[in-house]
Amino acid sequence: MLTLLTIKLYLSGCSSLKEKRGRLQPIISRLHKEFNVTVSEIGLQDVWQSAWIGVASLSNEKTHNEQVMNNIIKFIESNWPDEQILESHLENR
Repeated sequence: MLTLLTIKLYLSGCSSLKEKRGRLQPIISRLHKEFNVTVSEIGLQDVWQSAWIGVASLSNEKTHNEQVMNNIIKFIESNWPDEQILESHLENR
């Protein structure tokens, strides 16, 4: 089962694309290491204060994937409180 999570982040106070990349990279790296998932910035690359990131998890259990994705949202909220989650969408394939 493939589960996809898309998250729209608001990066308050970001004043350049370089700063945005500097703030996103630690999030992307930590999610990959902590949860063993594939993570990438998938949209709004030219917008300073917003970003879409995509997270993919593959396993044989839908419930396991959904639990991992819910834990990822909680992990971002607790470890990066300044980066506000505006939207998130979960999709199973």
